[in-house]
Amino acid sequence: MTQTTDPLLAAVAGGVRLIELGQPFFTGMPCSPNHPGFRMTLIRRHGDMERPDGGSAANEIIVTGGHVGTHIDALSHVSHCGKLHGDVDAAEAQLGGVFKEHGAENLPGLLRRGVLLDVAAVHGVPTLPPGHGVTAADLEAAAKRAGVEPGQGDVALIRTGWARNFGDPEAYMSKAEGVPGATVDAAEWLAARGIVATGADTTAYEQIPAGAGHAVLPVHRVLLVENGIYIMEHLDLEDIAEAGIHEFVFVLAPLRIKGGTGSPVRPLAAVSA
Repeated sequence: MTQTTDPLLAAVAGGVRLIELGQPFFTGMPCSPNHPGFRMTLIRRHGDMERPDGGSAANEIIVTGGHVGTHIDALSHVSHCGKLHGDVDAAEAQLGGVFKEHGAENLPGLLRRGVLLDVAAVHGVPTLPPGHGVTAADLEAAAKRAGVEPGQGDVALIRTGWARNFGDPEAYMSKAEGVPGATVDAAEWLAARGIVATGADTTAYEQIPAGAGHAVLPVHRVLLVENGIYIMEHLDLEDIAEAGIHEFVFVLAPLRIKGGTGSPVRPLAAVSA
């Protein structure tokens, strides 16, 4: 048998470890009040119908918003002053109930260099305080600590440690005290480096001050509208942080939801075994 000479196939054959970067989907998981929650139930159980040869099957029905659980935002998700990214008229684009431009079917599959910016570790805490604003200086410090910095075409992931609260929806949403996340200057720092996508381990990616809720989301404007950078939310970055990995191959395949504004995803980090 001839051995492959393709360097990518050769690298995979040499052994690759996949690290989960997302949360599992389950009924009752934390969800932004702006979106319908995730629900799953069996609509056929084993034994409800049995075939003549003794076989049986079970299946489920799933109801979810496009921005629930670990997901990626399409460029149709946010507008500013009536415009989507690239000066596209939002009202015109959404006529007919689906987006004719920037729909989720255009979300790219990603096989890119990924960089973990562990801001919680920079501050020496397992989880950043509620409402903490992750600044450009925080990202600089995280990059310096890791010895890697995001660059052109990369995926930059920000760890706040907030994923530790995912099992407690009230604590995770933290309406009264706020949620840590990126500030506008952090978003501009990332955009200046030419990244293609970014994500964080919280519901909104960006800073949510105490009691503010999701009233304004300026970081979404900077990333999606002004720079065409995709945003991922509800990541779980605990395993990769615990492994001490800050540079990796990032793998993602969004669902091609025609005319949609986002997609549930299962992001993975591929590292040498």
